[in-house]
Amino acid sequence: MLSKTKLAFLVLASIFYIGAGALHFINTQFYLKIMPPYIPYHLAMVYISGAAEIAGGLGLLIPLVRRAAAWGLVALLIAVFPANLYMATDHIQVGSTPTPPALAWGRLPLQAVFIIWVLWCTRPAK
Repeated sequence: MLSKTKLAFLVLASIFYIGAGALHFINTQFYLKIMPPYIPYHLAMVYISGAAEIAGGLGLLIPLVRRAAAWGLVALLIAVFPANLYMATDHIQVGSTPTPPALAWGRLPLQAVFIIWVLWCTRPAK
């Protein structure tokens, strides 16, 4: 059983991941621009990662698979880290205005925050 606080953070995480996953299909060009050149099948990878985020976000809402969904999202966050790193190190411009370096670099430690968040809010009370 989750506390009310954990449940609230769980629902926020679910909304976050479903929304982020949907953006892979809505704004595909953004994600294609930040794909490192050494990753094959860029378009497929964008769609697969988007679908995985949506599935993980939905899975967080299902108690039977909640913890597995959390670990799947952890794996996904680790898998997409190279794209975030590429965006920061190669100064990739994804919009009409350049991304400030502080924002591009700031996304990197956020991956750890997202990992801690999803694992914390899915850990059952002892």
